[in-house]
Amino acid sequence: MSIRLYALDGCPWCETVHDALVDADIEYETTFVDPLHSDRNEVKRVSGQRAVPVLVDEERGVTMAESANILEYVDRTLA
Repeated sequence: MSIRLYALDGCPWCETVHDALVDADIEYETTFVDPLHSDRNEVKRVSGQRAVPVLVDEERGVTMAESANILEYVDRTLA
């Protein structure tokens, strides 16, 4: 799987990204992160920050945060 979404359970921005990926029929895996920012070391390692959502598209070498940016990327590149 080349697309991974780092998300927090119950996060409305993460759910919006999830819905966009599902609507575009894009296969991806979700990695749910710890609610505490200080424990989100894997997210920091891949994106340089601890906020979610974060989308990693390994095939295209893209890692991005901020739901608005991710939604645009899904619409323009992946859909």
